[in-house]
Amino acid sequence: MVQGIDRSLFSGTTNAASQAAKPADVQRAFSDFLKDALNKVNEQQVQADQLTEKLVKGENVDLHQVMIAAQKASISLQLAIEVRNKVIEAYQEMMRMQI
Repeated sequence: MVQGIDRSLFSGTTNAASQAAKPADVQRAFSDFLKDALNKVNEQQVQADQLTEKLVKGENVDLHQVMIAAQKASISLQLAIEVRNKVIEAYQEMMRMQI
């Protein structure tokens, strides 16, 4: 059974749209978001490296934990690269626009 759209979901958008955000605030928030995301990617890379080192040294580490950490780090890095590619592509498209 298909249910109707919940109008309460859209009630907040009109209030938010009427209160225009300052470009500097939006830019700062976006910049903070990107920094946090890149820091998380870096943390996952470091964690995977540490677990790999422990495994190589013969310390008590489960192989599946090492593999999972390595895959998480790899996937997050691939996502970051794809987001970067899309941002560059969008920038280049905007630069090609004629005014």
